Amino acid sequence: MKNVLYVLIGVMAGFALAGFLLFVSRAPAGNPIVLQPAPTPAPIAVHIIGAVPRPGLYEFGEGARVQDAINAAGGLLASANIDSINLAALLEDGQQLTIPYKDGEVPETGEAPEALELPGSSQTEESPTSDADLININTASLEELDSLPGIGPTIAQRIIDYREENGAFGVIEDIMNVSGIGPSTFEQIKDLITT
Repeated sequence: MKNVLYVLIGVMAGFALAGFLLFVSRAPAGNPIVLQPAPTPAPIAVHIIGAVPRPGLYEFGEGARVQDAINAAGGLLASANIDSINLAALLEDGQQLTIPYKDGEVPETGEAPEALELPGSSQTEESPTSDADLININTASLEELDSLPGIGPTIAQRIIDYREENGAFGVIEDIMNVSGIGPSTFEQIKDLITT
């Protein structure tokens, strides 16, 4: 009787083990889950002109507001007409944001200051910048770098930190290795810098 009981227990244990192995080795049901990288929206580009210290082309993330653009361009000039600006308005890709001057406070030259700073303008082509006027990105101070269009104090500090960690820039295109400087910003400053 004992032998029959042992055989019965052995057969049941064999069935249980076979069932467990069948369960573990079968192919999973359904489709495999594939993890996709989070979508990264392309930055929006906005051209800021008018009563700001550093007019030019700036890139922002989706959802940026007019106040963000003004901050990127160095804030407002004292002659800016703040009453006619909606600081909470959303920026759109390709937008030209004009910061108006107060009545009677437009620059005396009859042209907005941004015309003096934009690289590639006809004025720049007529009087090319000499090497003495270019800012050397390997030796420039924070203030000199901050004076470049599209470069604020934060990015100027990143340029200094980058060259301290990685050594001197070999060519001016290497400045695009600095976080925050993309092709559009490089286009603004390429005619104003040297190595």
